[in-house]
Amino acid sequence: MKNTLIGSLYLIVASSIWGGMYVVVKVVVAVIPPVELVWMRYVIALVALVIIGLVTRQNWIIERRHFGMIIAIAIIGYVISIVTQETGTMLSTAQMGAIITSTTPAFMVLFASLILKERLTIKKVVSVSLATIGVVTIVGIDDIDMSSMLGGVSLIIAALTWAFMSVLIKRIPDEYSQIVVTTYATLIAVVVLTPFVIPKLPQIDINDVTNPTIWGGLIYLGVISTSIAFLLWSRGLQMLNASSGGVFFFFQPIVGTLLGWLLLGETISIPFWIGSILILVGVLIVIKDRQEEQKQTNHSLSP
Repeated sequence: MKNTLIGSLYLIVASSIWGGMYVVVKVVVAVIPPVELVWMRYVIALVALVIIGLVTRQNWIIERRHFGMIIAIAIIGYVISIVTQETGTMLSTAQMGAIITSTTPAFMVLFASLILKERLTIKKVVSVSLATIGVVTIVGIDDIDMSSMLGGVSLIIAALTWAFMSVLIKRIPDEYSQIVVTTYATLIAVVVLTPFVIPKLPQIDINDVTNPTIWGGLIYLGVISTSIAFLLWSRGLQMLNASSGGVFFFFQPIVGTLLGWLLLGETISIPFWIGSILILVGVLIVIKDRQEEQKQTNHSLSP
């Protein structure tokens, strides 16, 4: 029960951090193109992760047979998913982004069932369905500019690949520190992106990058949204099953809307509160279901 609550807290915090990320990306991507932005945030994150790893004296040794999985996690989740996510955020509306990325947990349930052979329970289906309805209620389905179809396609790819990556994380043995795994995955992402980024870096105006708003956004994206949130998400998924953990992804639109209200003066309507309640009910169903699974497992193991 304790692991369920702690894992749930990790996933809620990670998802909440990403909820604020869309506002930051929307500002920074106007100055720094998506691929270059992803590369910069990973370079900053890599420095932060190495420092954290050295201070906490991590064991950096990974067995060769497990390194292939880390490479897959890096390319699928850290490169393809994040690049397509930030490209989609740039090309589409925030409304479309919230709706499309809300499909991630449903894909996680599907991949967890196919790859990890996790049992697909009625409660899991109900929880994801309630949370999905909650997100659509919050963001609405009107006034979506379908001319941004390319952005929509990009966001669908982002949702699919992030769900796939989140399931692959479960294939990494618990014996490895999430700090080490995340650091190696981030390093691989930097290496993969560097050949595409270096030729384009001179085109970025250095004066724009040194602007406090842009620099602050890069620090947020690199240190908080990447190094810290990725660690929390990976650790949280290790403590819950992948299909259940995906529901916590729905905290993104809640936090994003609240930040829009607090920072941008946007109004919060009644549908927001209705949708938030549906999302929270879905999350509570997952926590309850996970606790019951653990009780059954402990009971079956007891002499």
